[in-house]
Amino acid sequence: MKNTFGNNLCLTLFGESHGEYIGGVLDGLAPGIAIDDDYIRSQLCLRRPAGKISTARQEADEYRIVSGVFEGKTTGTPLTILIPNTAQHSKDYSATRALARPGHADYTAYEKYHGYEDYRGGGHFSGRVTAALVAAGAIVLSALKQKGIVIGTHIASCGGIEDSNFENLSAEIAALNTKNFAVIDDDKGAEMRAQIEAAAADGDSVGGVLQTAILGVPAGVGEPWFDTVEGVLSHALFSIPAIKGVQFGDAFAMVNGRGSDYNDSYYISDEEIKTATNHNGGVNGGITNGMPILFSCAVKPTPSIFKAQNTVDIFNKTDAVLELKGRHDPAIIHRARVVVDSVAALAIADLLVTRFGTDWLRLPLVKGAVDNVD
Repeated sequence: MKNTFGNNLCLTLFGESHGEYIGGVLDGLAPGIAIDDDYIRSQLCLRRPAGKISTARQEADEYRIVSGVFEGKTTGTPLTILIPNTAQHSKDYSATRALARPGHADYTAYEKYHGYEDYRGGGHFSGRVTAALVAAGAIVLSALKQKGIVIGTHIASCGGIEDSNFENLSAEIAALNTKNFAVIDDDKGAEMRAQIEAAAADGDSVGGVLQTAILGVPAGVGEPWFDTVEGVLSHALFSIPAIKGVQFGDAFAMVNGRGSDYNDSYYISDEEIKTATNHNGGVNGGITNGMPILFSCAVKPTPSIFKAQNTVDIFNKTDAVLELKGRHDPAIIHRARVVVDSVAALAIADLLVTRFGTDWLRLPLVKGAVDNVD
């Protein structure tokens, strides 16, 4: 079983949606990284449900770090995060145990684990587990920011409504990272919310596209062939429930153009090499070129809907009809964006420490502090 991501900076996820705890173990963090509890809480808050456009399940996410931190700094040993589950309604799932929910992992999990899996709320496959991703990602996001690397995501489209494009990346990312509904154009955001509420009123759901920018990654990061920047990021991004597609730069638009349209020409600016455009999303040959890394993720409509759906009884091998009860999101794209930021941080940090060494993320020592103490 593979619940661990990373080569030199690794995260292992554990827990189920209706179990006692979910959590993660970060291994490979440099010692001396400051733990900002306020920032971790603010990131977890961005993942939580919000009003009519989200599930009614509310969790406080009162995380605990039980290893790997001493006096507010990482020790360099495995860091373990525990997040209790406190708002489970397990009875919502017992009546439909044998019915495979369309679009979910119920049937595939049953085949893999032979019926021994915790099926409640999707179990280990639930989006609930992404809270651990966000808590771990917040630690890494803080460390990256100290090194001049920032990450931000906006809802590029949702329910057929399109947001404005990235233009002033630094300012837009700073603004987006404070918003519960991460759009550049708030008027477009209001239209998206209306589409989500309309789907919810109809017992249905909507999806969309998230676009992410990573600023400050130097040129030369990434490995050829099997650990390319695109490959490592995609590997991590596809771990997020509901992500069904990833593109870098203008990948799919390129197929309808020519090389002269999409090759990013180089120029010198203040003795630095830059590209005039960024159609390739800051990556050439699987390696960063120093420009912003740009990628987009397709987020499918939430599979839990309140319409009658044809399915099967996986125990009796008979056809059936499923009518869901309980608490479900009519869209998860607004909650997923902070998960994308977190996963991107973990992937980029792993690539960076592979390139520059595991101590690269370490914060500068305070003047006068003792470096080595026996």
